[in-house]
Amino acid sequence: MSMMPGVMAGAAVGGGVALLVRELAHAQPPLEQSLRRTSGAAVVAAAASRDEVVGRWLLQRLRNLPGVSIPTRNLSLLRQAPERFVLLKVGMALLGLLLPSVALLPWMLVGGGVPVVVPAAAGLAAAAVLWFVPDLSVRDQAKRAREEFAHAMAAYLDLVALKRAGDAGPTEALEQAAAVGQGWAFQRIGQALARARIDKIAPWQALADMTEELGLPVLDDVADIMRQSADDGAAVYATLRARARALRTELLEGQAAEANADSEKMTAPGALLAVLVMLLLAFPAVIRIVAT
Repeated sequence: MSMMPGVMAGAAVGGGVALLVRELAHAQPPLEQSLRRTSGAAVVAAAASRDEVVGRWLLQRLRNLPGVSIPTRNLSLLRQAPERFVLLKVGMALLGLLLPSVALLPWMLVGGGVPVVVPAAAGLAAAAVLWFVPDLSVRDQAKRAREEFAHAMAAYLDLVALKRAGDAGPTEALEQAAAVGQGWAFQRIGQALARARIDKIAPWQALADMTEELGLPVLDDVADIMRQSADDGAAVYATLRARARALRTELLEGQAAEANADSEKMTAPGALLAVLVMLLLAFPAVIRIVAT
């Protein structure tokens, strides 16, 4: 029982830190609702929220440390701020650090003896694991977003081809095709084309820049085809339609390969289940033979 004062003090400190992390990582209210409730001067004063300030402070001090990587491309694709990403990583690590101590607290309160090194080691291990959870989550979300973007690009290629077949210019074909769709992929393309018009640059250059910024190689094909169309006036209808068909084929093959991989993953559990059923059916007969 000599450890009880230290355990209680550690639990109190851990609870305070957990409450602090929870307060700092509170959900950010939607911007539209905030703008409705505040005036223009108040919006400027409240532009930097607490989580952004803390996240920026953490980002400045952690981004150059070894082992700390910021998935800039994936965050840009998902439209997530690096500051909130770093804040989430630190919060998850602190949660993992405190979780073993909190889990062992009831056992210690009833008099169970636990060496201090056990919750300390478990906390460090849990913190190391949870530190990488946001990275894995962002990677999976970005992978799904790129797959969704590729499906949208197959339709976008067909739309651009139809616009070009209707005697629309390269720039008009790209903009009009982007205006047809309602998904986020079409919106991102439309925004890039609008910025290109404002900045007085070629739309295919804006698409190429978007490809480099977000890691969307499928978009680079459209930029190359439309650049060729603008440079030499080539008829690109057949080229765009062929690229759309090839892209759909690639996507279908990828989905088929993923389905086959999922089916193979279910083979071992299915075989194990069959063995267990056979053992359950044979168990009474084996017991009867052994008993006699």
